[in-house]
Formats: sequence, C-alpha cells, structure tokens
Amino acid sequence: MSISEQRRKIADFLGLKKSIVAVLIMVVLIGMGEKMAERFLPLYLMVLGGGTFSIGLLNGLDNLLSALYSLPGGYASDRLGHKKALLLFNLIAMAGYAVVIIFHYWQAVIVGAILFISWTAISLPATMDMVATVLPKNKRTMGVSVNSLVRRIPMALGPVVGGALIGAFGEKTGILIAFIVAFVLGGVSLVIQQTMIEDSPTALKENTSKNGTALLTPQLRKLLVSDILIRFCEQIPYAFVVIWCVSINRITPLQFGLLTTIEMATAVLVYIPVAYLADKSTKKPFVVTTFVFFTLFPLILLAARSFWGLVIAFIIRGLKEFGEPTRKALIMDLAPDGRKAATFGVYYLIRDVIVSIAAFGGALLWDASTANLIVKTIGFGNFLLPFFNAVASPATNFLVAFGFGLIGTLYFALFGQDLGYVPVSQKE
Repeated sequence: MSISEQRRKIADFLGLKKSIVAVLIMVVLIGMGEKMAERFLPLYLMVLGGGTFSIGLLNGLDNLLSALYSLPGGYASDRLGHKKALLLFNLIAMAGYAVVIIFHYWQAVIVGAILFISWTAISLPATMDMVATVLPKNKRTMGVSVNSLVRRIPMALGPVVGGALIGAFGEKTGILIAFIVAFVLGGVSLVIQQTMIEDSPTALKENTSKNGTALLTPQLRKLLVSDILIRFCEQIPYAFVVIWCVSINRITPLQFGLLTTIEMATAVLVYIPVAYLADKSTKKPFVVTTFVFFTLFPLILLAARSFWGLVIAFIIRGLKEFGEPTRKALIMDLAPDGRKAATFGVYYLIRDVIVSIAAFGGALLWDASTANLIVKTIGFGNFLLPFFNAVASPATNFLVAFGFGLIGTLYFALFGQDLGYVPVSQKE
C-alpha cells in the first residue's frame, strides 16, 4: 500500500473531509489565541485598575454568555449556512480582540470580552451542523470526537505561550501582545476557513414554523432532562473539587495539576476508539456509560483520602468523556432536518441556563458558614438556615451530586432513545 493510500485510509477512518480539516485548523488557531489571552484576562483587568469587581463581572458574563450565545449561534448557522456563519463568528471575535488592543481601559476589556469570550459557545452549533452535513451518519461520532480531541491542543498549549509572553514582557505588555497574536491567528483562520470549507446552502427551508422548544423532539427532550440532571451532578461539586483536594486532603497544587493532566490524558485516549465503536452500533449504550462515569466521580472523590485515591477519581472524571461526543452526535441525529444547528442551540441554551443554578446550590451544601453568608447576601431564605446548618458539609455536597447523577442515568437508561443502528447500505 502506497503512502498516499495509507493517508487516504487514515483520513477516511477519522472522517477528515476537506471542510472538517479546515474547521480543525480553525479550532487550533482561534483556540490558541483565545486560551493564551483570555486565560490571563483577570490579571489584565487588575493591571488596568479594574479590581475584583471587574473580575467578578467577567466571570459572570462568561457563564451567562456561554449559555445565551448557543441559541443565536444555531439560528445564524441555519439561516446563513455554516460557512457564512463561521465567517461572522470569526469577525465578531476579531472585533473583540481589536477593542482590547486599541483601548487600554478595563471597561473596554469587558466590552471586548463580550465579543470574543464565548466564541466556542456561539460557533459550536455551526460546527456540529457542518459535521452532520459533511459526514454520513456512520462517521458523525468520529467527526465530533476528532473535533473534541483537537480542541484540547490549544487548551494545553495556549496558557503556556501566554505565560511565556508575560514572563518575557511583563503582565500588561505580555497580555497585550497575546491579544495581538490572537487577532492575527483569527485572521489566518478566517482565510483558511473561507478557502477550504465548502459552500453550504442556507439550511432554513423547512420546519420554519418551529421555534424554540418546538424543535425538541420527544426523544431529544428525554435526553435533555437526563443531561440536565447529569450536569447538576457535575456542577454541584465542581468549584469545590480543588478545595477538597488541596485544602482538605492536603495534596500540593502541583499534584492537583498532575491530576488534571491525568484527567485530560484519559479523555484523549478514549475519544477515537469509542467513536469508532459508537459509529458501528447504537449510540444509547455509550451515552449511558458516560452518564455512569459522571455519577461515580463525586462518590469516589468523597472516598479518596490519598493522592493515589484521587488519581483513581480523576481517571473516572476523564472517562466521563467516554460518550460525550456520542451524545453530541445523537443530538444532531435526533434534530429535525434543516434545523439541526438551531435545535443544538436551543438544547444548550435550556440546559446551561438551568444548570447554572447548580453552582449556587453547591455552595449552599458545602458548609454552614457559606450557606449563612449567601443567605445574608441575597437577603432572603433565612427559614432555610436551620436546615443548611444541620446538613451542609462536603459529604452532603458530593452525595447530593451523586443522587442527581443516579436519577439522570436511570432516567435515560429506561426512557432514552436513539435512532438505532442504520445498516451501511442505508447510511447517508
């Protein structure tokens, strides 16, 4: 077999069509710019005199916009086609970088961040729509998995490059250079994207009477309900995992960083083999399996009292990616034809807005003093204080999270559906 034939075989196995390759390059370039600059935004805000208020505002906007942007991102993709939509999203992100580069005020940084901070959220529906359009059903999970894997390259390298720039030029100049590089990478990405991605027709031709939740089929609603419960399981203890590991179990910050590396390495190792298997069979078993790993993590974390116990917990946490690309591919399979990107956006909007409550609930469950502080700050809920004083603890936090995960897993295992395995002769 010649080298060209080997390359073609590998490309076919990974679903690397020309448009898919272009998006993967875009993910690396835009992601590098985003992670090398955006990760150090709190430092830049402090340097510009924004103080802790600006950092809190930035964090709140990040969470809010990540939820809200998925809906307009989906509708833009369906109306414009994924190629024009990705062009628009690129230009919006570059405009945000330009604002930060030109205006050196913390208020300008917040305005710029509104434009670029949630690029992933606004572009994800268009990316998933393109995968569903370009690849046949028997390669969609592989396409989503490769995208998820490649997305981790800038996540790992971006902060290292940004940190090196800060070390070489100082906080203010180093971060500003990072934003300039991000703007340039965005421009390069734009050229590659528009050159390599095939033109896509405007998708919004049928089902135009459907709006909002009407796009969610009964099968999708069952997946959404279970997914929300699973995300409650993830988010209730999310912010407190580092506290549990470093402050309570007394491991070093370096060891915690190693645990995070172990988690990411585990996720990367399972992406491709699981995608191959999922594309060869029905998707539901893989989604149920990933929900099981989500559910087990807080329980194993609670039992872990040593570094090696935590290693096991974080391997389980990495395995939660087992069926995540499969879940995304299942959303696209179940979404109505012609409205797939909009459906994806509606799904994520509903899920993320509801799940944002979980972080607040997790703080109430962690300890009594935190619960008292939150209740006093918001000015109501005093009648609940005796309850929180009696039950709030790390164990309560982890066990409640486990309970949500168990309910979500059982619900999807019993009632969740997919389209079933389609024989090769019938695949798109």
